[in-house]
Amino acid sequence: MEDLLGRSSGAKFSSCGSYRYRLWRRWDASRPTLAFLMLNPSVAGETDDDATVTRCIARAAKGGYGALEVVNLFALVSTDPQALYAPGIDPIGPENDQAITEVARSCETLVCAWSPHARHLGREAHVLGLLDQLGVVPHVLVINKDGTPRHPLYVGYSVTPVPWAHQAA
Repeated sequence: MEDLLGRSSGAKFSSCGSYRYRLWRRWDASRPTLAFLMLNPSVAGETDDDATVTRCIARAAKGGYGALEVVNLFALVSTDPQALYAPGIDPIGPENDQAITEVARSCETLVCAWSPHARHLGREAHVLGLLDQLGVVPHVLVINKDGTPRHPLYVGYSVTPVPWAHQAA
């Protein structure tokens, strides 16, 4: 959806609505895109922002970016990461690697931001391997004590993304 000033927002969901593959907000097409690769989507949608997306938009704007893209290791929409472990549920989503690839290739900077839940189903290692294959250098804001990249909601705006020399899995 685009407004009269050329700003756009949107999201790509699965037909069943259980998976959100990407979310974007664009406000200045002349500037680069900042992308966040997080754990799993919460309630933000095509036009509605949650606290995380609001903070990511502010961080992107303060950093001189003109757009925000959000993808996740797991595309399953849930406010509770424990939902990723539910039996009989595919938390990844069939189109998720494609969405991650598209965003990783098109953004200026890709910031990883998740928790130890990222290691479920070997997902962290798989996606970092995918980024390596694409030649994309992942960035982080802060590394947690457990070695995972910290969620942006809990990092001050003065902290800027830095390349992440992650351990190849």
